[in-house]
Amino acid sequence: MMAQAGLPVPATAASFPVFTAFLADIGDAQSIEAELSTFSAHITNLDRLSRLAGARSLVLVDELGSATDPEEGSALAVAIASHFLTAGAWTLISTHHTSLKVYAANTPGVLNAAAGVDEVTLAPNYQLRLGVPGASAGIQTAERLGMNASIIAAARQRLGSQQVDIARFLDKLHSELTQLEEERKAARVEQYALNQERKKLEREGDVEQRKRTRELETKLASLLKDFEFQMRETVRAIEDRVGQQKLSKEAERRILRLRREFQESFNQTVVAHRTGADVGDANAQPHVLKHIAVGDQVLLKSMNKIAVVQREVEKDLFEVALGPIKMRVKRDECSAPSPLGGESEQGKQFDPLAAARKQKGVHVTVTSANTDDLRMEINLIGRTVDEATGELEQYLDRAFLAGLERVRIIHGHGAGVLRRGVREFLKGHPHVATIAEAPQNEGGQGATLVELRQ
Repeated sequence: MMAQAGLPVPATAASFPVFTAFLADIGDAQSIEAELSTFSAHITNLDRLSRLAGARSLVLVDELGSATDPEEGSALAVAIASHFLTAGAWTLISTHHTSLKVYAANTPGVLNAAAGVDEVTLAPNYQLRLGVPGASAGIQTAERLGMNASIIAAARQRLGSQQVDIARFLDKLHSELTQLEEERKAARVEQYALNQERKKLEREGDVEQRKRTRELETKLASLLKDFEFQMRETVRAIEDRVGQQKLSKEAERRILRLRREFQESFNQTVVAHRTGADVGDANAQPHVLKHIAVGDQVLLKSMNKIAVVQREVEKDLFEVALGPIKMRVKRDECSAPSPLGGESEQGKQFDPLAAARKQKGVHVTVTSANTDDLRMEINLIGRTVDEATGELEQYLDRAFLAGLERVRIIHGHGAGVLRRGVREFLKGHPHVATIAEAPQNEGGQGATLVELRQ
């Protein structure tokens, strides 16, 4: 009514229907002149409202079914409320009749509401509670207003047991609602504290991750320096001056390439982990757990903290405990809590320089970034002798540095020119220990087996 009258509505946001009629039965319209009692006046007005009410009407009725026999008034009140419901009118009814409260609780489209009062003083607290009926508290109100105590006691004795039970039930219901509201407030406070603690742990995890990243960068730099030193020591240990010069140049190029490839691979791995780009990639996430059971300890990748698995909520979703905090995480967010740089499950890393110069104390552990460095054979078919020996020289240098013990040179049968040229070249090479013709199942006269010096 205020909105349609252009008056400010006390709400931060509101949405209203538009009514074409406002129908009200409020107050006492009795008239001696018109021979109308209080009840008769109400009925006359309600009859008029029942004929006017429609889907675009707002009906306001105060104390429906009052001023007559309580049982008949209750039955009439329920019937009138049902009529307005059928007509589709928006209707607000105030009442003390229990039967009307029960009708509202059991009828779709009808809702109970109670005006809140203080349980001790019975003073209104101006809170509207939807979904529950209110207690009338007539005797308590009379007692608070100072009515004779003997009258109050007699009234309580005459009050029917069913009404007493209903009144007690409603009092208990309102008390439970009050307690529930307090618990809800406490839960909100606790949830806020938990959210703050989780954000704190996330910040700490981010700091810890940056720290571990710096440690990894330091270890990488140290590894590269050690590798470079050992590589140069190995080259200097070769007695053949010509071979030493060739290997020195190749080693310098190899060092620069490995340094660049290591750095790029490391940077990509760190970026992928921090942005989540490696999610679902088994090769990028070698420590994602395949089997997780209740009681296992897992490392939460996003927080870098160890948590304990409480239960499996559903497939690939687990509930874990991180101190007092419980949270749900997916399988790909968990990894094994292994120390940084630990040995992988697949085995130890390849150690080429130890195989090349064990007697010189070379112990650097590296894995070649180029699969060509680890080929066990080279195919020279179609080359001239000069082209073949040039390519073969580079291949033997790489194979020697990679620590290979034996390689196969494929030169084909042909007229035998390339075979003879290759074998003559191999006889004088400093890395070659022995040469032999390959067995039939490995190429026969079309290939040569080479044992490299160790």
